[in-house]
Amino acid sequence: MGLQQFERRLERLVEGAFAKAFRSGLQPVELGRRLSREMDLQRTVGVHGLIAPNQFKVALSSEDAERFASFSDALVRELSEAVREHARDEGYHFVGPVTVELETADSLGKGEFLVGSESVEGPGGHAAGSLSMPDGSRIALGEDPVTIGRQAECDVVLNDTNVSRKHAEVRRQGEEYVLIDLGSTNGSKVNGARVKEHALNDGDEITLGKTLIRFEAS
Repeated sequence: MGLQQFERRLERLVEGAFAKAFRSGLQPVELGRRLSREMDLQRTVGVHGLIAPNQFKVALSSEDAERFASFSDALVRELSEAVREHARDEGYHFVGPVTVELETADSLGKGEFLVGSESVEGPGGHAAGSLSMPDGSRIALGEDPVTIGRQAECDVVLNDTNVSRKHAEVRRQGEEYVLIDLGSTNGSKVNGARVKEHALNDGDEITLGKTLIRFEAS
């Protein structure tokens, strides 16, 4: 399912201004398929289940790299999301944050590409977590608590009148990330249930005011 969603997003991404560039030659969706296959091939068995690589390098020919250059940032975001979705579908775990890098290899011809991967631990040797925001951005979580609210001093500032000035925070407790409501007026919800303190699982949906944030354990 994750790869199918990725393919649909990539189709929309290359419509319009990018459509002409992708009438022939290497298609971005081929990269997504290859990343998924790389995860399947390189997965290992860990203490808590199957572990997949979390850092990827994609080598492109100079011609394909030039064609991709105008929207490389968007492509990297979509490829990273495809990796996370494939991990959720297959029950894979990561030991650190997911990264995808595009680089150019002069030895490759048009349409050729190579994918390399490795498992790299996050800071402190802990698996990473992130908050997926409504605008598509992603807030990386680490050792320090992340405060969320309308106040400018918060780490994540929400322009939502139903959110308190200092509404909630996400902090690491042991191997988990926990959402803690900070006495907000309208409360905090996880997957539709109101909570004061809640250990987050991959894919949990956090509702603060009218803002929906997704927690990702990758």
